[in-house]
Amino acid sequence: MPQRAATIVGGGIGGLAAAIALHRRGWRVEVLERAPEFTEIGAGISLWPNALHALEVLGLADAVRALGAVEATGGVRDRQGRWLSRTDNAELARRFGHPLVVLHRADLLRALTEALPPDSLRPGSEVSAVHDGGRCLVVDHRRGESRPDLVVGADGLRSAVRRALWPDAAGARYAGYTAWRMTTEPLAEPPSEGAAIWGRGARLGYTALPGGRMYCFATASLPAGAASGSSEYAELLRRFGSWPDPIPALLAAVPADAVLRHDLYDLPPLPSFVRGRVALLGDAAHAMTPNLGQGACQALEDAVTLAHCLDGTPDVAGALRSYDLLRRPRTQAIARRSALLGAVGQLSWPPAVLLRDTAARLTPTRATLRSMTPVLGWTAPGDRVTATESESD
Repeated sequence: MPQRAATIVGGGIGGLAAAIALHRRGWRVEVLERAPEFTEIGAGISLWPNALHALEVLGLADAVRALGAVEATGGVRDRQGRWLSRTDNAELARRFGHPLVVLHRADLLRALTEALPPDSLRPGSEVSAVHDGGRCLVVDHRRGESRPDLVVGADGLRSAVRRALWPDAAGARYAGYTAWRMTTEPLAEPPSEGAAIWGRGARLGYTALPGGRMYCFATASLPAGAASGSSEYAELLRRFGSWPDPIPALLAAVPADAVLRHDLYDLPPLPSFVRGRVALLGDAAHAMTPNLGQGACQALEDAVTLAHCLDGTPDVAGALRSYDLLRRPRTQAIARRSALLGAVGQLSWPPAVLLRDTAARLTPTRATLRSMTPVLGWTAPGDRVTATESESD
């Protein structure tokens, strides 16, 4: 089979992973990124066992794990700081083959870009149009024109590829709450356990990064586009400064100019992730709220599944139909589950909050872990199963 060419639109985690997976199967790849360089603006990222399994397929799991931190335990606490549930990372690793690893998004992106030939990375290449004439695919971008055998739209929530070929698809929808993300300076005594604290219409979580730093995130139910009257750091202190330990100390260790704020959106379900020889991947296909920490994890799964479906067949369109059948039901189910968890976490009516917290406190850890099996127990197509229901009992 002659060498085939793939154009990946979007140089984020999913797009780079897809490029790596295809490149290692003999494809000639180019990654078109509209930004002037391949970089990630953000803070921490959680890679659950399913994501690490995808990275294992790419040959990058060990390298990525070395960049991150593994906490012994984590869980959920109430507004008074009392534990509602806890998860043992060692038990996650036993059941699903990998622990939960947290690292900085920029470190993950760097590991992915270094796994590709430098000449395949094309920053400053914003895409203006995608044409699928059946026999000929054409991608117009700032650097010129590409005519690949395959186009992968990995260009995020407001995907240009999706707009071009799915013009009637519904746009992004606001989840009802905004989010702040930040990373502390190194702490002399960082917390030994991570947690998400559930309040009324607000949450704040923290987890370890390498070097004594902590990644923190917070949410509050606010109208879309609501602006803080002062700095975002001052807004965080106003809303969360009196929350239980270790929140005050963590916020005190955050540089005042290092707080990121974004309203949270997801994507209504698409009827298909593919059109001919064009496939959507990651947020472009199934943007979800971050409540399960599965956005990037699902993009990594998409990438290795896409490459597997294309492996050894000249029928690109047929392979993409298989990719759609494998990925769409799973990712859309996880997106619904994430949205539901977010709605529960953002409850503000006191009786509902009390019922939520009581139910979480009374749910056995074993049941919580078992409920995570459909998400975390994923294995790449063709791979042996690493966690079974019997092992999870």
